[in-house]
Amino acid sequence: QVQLVESGGGLAQPGGSLRLSCVASGFPFSNLAWSWARQRPGKELEWVAGIYKDGSAIYPTVSVKGRFTISRDNANNTIYLQMNDLRREDTGLYHCIKGEPGSYDYWGQGTRVTVSS
Repeated sequence: QVQLVESGGGLAQPGGSLRLSCVASGFPFSNLAWSWARQRPGKELEWVAGIYKDGSAIYPTVSVKGRFTISRDNANNTIYLQMNDLRREDTGLYHCIKGEPGSYDYWGQGTRVTVSS
């Protein structure tokens, strides 16, 4: 059974940090690229980070560059998104997605991030 389960969201203050996790099951994890995308209130879906099977990463959303870091743990079928220096505009529902940025192949249900003082 294929499944993506995200966790780690919550409430953070501006300038704070959160680390999101996504555990994948039923996929050939180490052979795939993975991404994080977010749905912000009133905004279109945007891909914030992607990581390829060789571990190289891209950050299509300019505003997160230098603040967010995507990583992967092939031994535990897990993708992470470390988010530092959070801003109010980072508030949204964050999804783990199978594939590189732009893929709609398979999604998790998401974990909600709220940045507020």
